[in-house]
Amino acid sequence: MMNKTDLRVYAKNLRKKLNLKILSRIAVEKIRCHEIFSKSKNIMLYYPLKSEIDLTELFNSDKKFFLPKVFNNDLLCCPLSEKLVKSDFNVLEPVSEPVNPEILDMVIVPALMADSKNYRLGYGLGFYDRFLPECTNAYKLVVVPEELFVSDLPFDEHDFKVDEVLCI
Repeated sequence: MMNKTDLRVYAKNLRKKLNLKILSRIAVEKIRCHEIFSKSKNIMLYYPLKSEIDLTELFNSDKKFFLPKVFNNDLLCCPLSEKLVKSDFNVLEPVSEPVNPEILDMVIVPALMADSKNYRLGYGLGFYDRFLPECTNAYKLVVVPEELFVSDLPFDEHDFKVDEVLCI
């Protein structure tokens, strides 16, 4: 089995070959039909990097949306604001003040890859592994292309499992 570093390189290279526009459209449709999404009022998404599945079309749903904001070594949960600013990680973040993540009903978590045990491979900085335990009332969902879904990923004790991996 490849280590996490090699898997990240593999996943990033593979994503460059995928049609993210089509995958994003399919992902949005599947999420809109998801029972938990339908019932949820407060949903946290991520603002996509160029090589990530883009779920921002979901902002056109009748929900209250939140985006992550990095502060020091932590992820904060901030209401979606009209104005977004680029972070040190080159990600658009809201300028709004953070709220308690316990208000979230659903968190859609970014991932490079995911496995059949609901572990995800992130970018390696652990922001979501530290943040997700704070989202005590939220259903945690990862969306990955089926090409990046594997039976087993290497994981560490601090890696946080999500509730569901949605393959597209």
